[in-house]
Parts: sequence; C-alpha cells; structure tokens
Amino acid sequence: MTSLELYTTAIRGLERADTAPLQVPAAHDFESRARRVLNVVVAVAGLVLAAPLLIAIALLVKLTSPGPILYRQVRVGQDRRNPRLPVGNHRRAIDYGGAPFTIYKFRTMAASASRNDRQVWASPNDVRITPVGRFLRKYRLDEIPQLFNVIRGDMNIVGPRPEQPTIFANLRTQVSDYALRQRVRPGITGWAQINHHYDQSIDDVRKKIALDLEYIARQSFTEDLKIMLRTAPVLVFKKGAW
Repeated sequence: MTSLELYTTAIRGLERADTAPLQVPAAHDFESRARRVLNVVVAVAGLVLAAPLLIAIALLVKLTSPGPILYRQVRVGQDRRNPRLPVGNHRRAIDYGGAPFTIYKFRTMAASASRNDRQVWASPNDVRITPVGRFLRKYRLDEIPQLFNVIRGDMNIVGPRPEQPTIFANLRTQVSDYALRQRVRPGITGWAQINHHYDQSIDDVRKKIALDLEYIARQSFTEDLKIMLRTAPVLVFKKGAW
C-alpha cells in the first residue's frame, strides 16, 4: 500500500471512529512548528524583498482600471475539527468543509466583475480579466498579497489551493476524497500547482486532488522547502498559468 493510500485509509478510519483522538507524537509537533516557522520566515522575507514590486503593481492596478487595488474573497481553509467526532457535535452552524477565511489578491478583473457574487472559475480568454490582470495572472504576481494570509495563519506557502465555498461544496460531491485536502492549511503554491495548470474541468480537479493528497501523505520541512524552490522556475517559465 502506498503512502497516499495509507493516508486516505487512516483519515477515513478516523472519520468513522467514535473513540478518543490519538495523541500526536512530540516529534510530529516539532516538525509542524518547524514547518510553520519556515513558512512565516519566507512570507516576511518575501514581503520585504518584494516591497518595491508590490508598490509598482498597486500603482499599475489603480491607474489602469477603476476600483480597489486588492481583491478580497472568502475561501475554505483548514478543517481543524476532530475527525473522530460526528459532524453534529461541532458548533459550526454551516459545514463549509473547513474554516472560512478572507484571501487577499491583487485585483485582476474589472471591478464590476469582482462584485459579482457568482462563484465560477476564470477561463483563459475570460473577458472579465484586465490587460494588467492578465500579465499578473501569467506570472502569478496577483497572489503575492497572500503572504499576509500566511503570516496571519490562514495559509502556508505550501499546501492545497483554497477554493471558494460554493465551488468547494459542489466539488466535494463530485470528486472522491476532495474534502481530505482540507486536513492541512491551504497554500499559495503546492505539489499540484507546480505539476499541473489551473483547473478548467472536473478531470483537472481529480488530477490535482491526487497530487494534493500525495503531498499531504509525505509533507515535511524538507518537502516544503523543495516545493518552494521548484516554484521559482515554474513562475519564470509561466508553467500552468495564463
């Protein structure tokens, strides 16, 4: 049985169990803290080094398209609930699949489109995307403000990409094991992001879920560092972006 199969089997077993939760080994606690420190240090360093670029992008967005510089949107975050407890025992009124949080991005669409409450994927030829926004998306520069989400604890640098609540609710009924990806903090980049393009179909989602669960099964300090280092050439060569 592969590490991915062991992971999914273990989680399913926890979700069916009704006994007390297992204690997390101390070594795992240390590893988790080390990874968290790595993510925060990289986020702070990234914001400091990218400060001139952030200012330049902010001016470009403001001067070329009316509307706010930043785009805020609710996404589904980590599911920190004890998987051993039945859903009815949790206090959350609505089961979003994870803790909702507000994600920050540079605005890449016309302000009127940004105000549209309908939650849909963007497409390669989406008319809502501004010329500057298209450039930002191509190099994923619109995602730099998410470093603030990392510092706040909503996200890590590395992890599954967070989805919009309505899309998440739809996908978890269509894609097996989709909700398992919420057992870790979502990320700006990840194993799926450096190996696959933006989602355009359910088949794309299934492929990326397999990659996300593969990452979760072997997540570690060194794995996060490797993915961070591999993200740079993906950005430079525009792999998986449009």
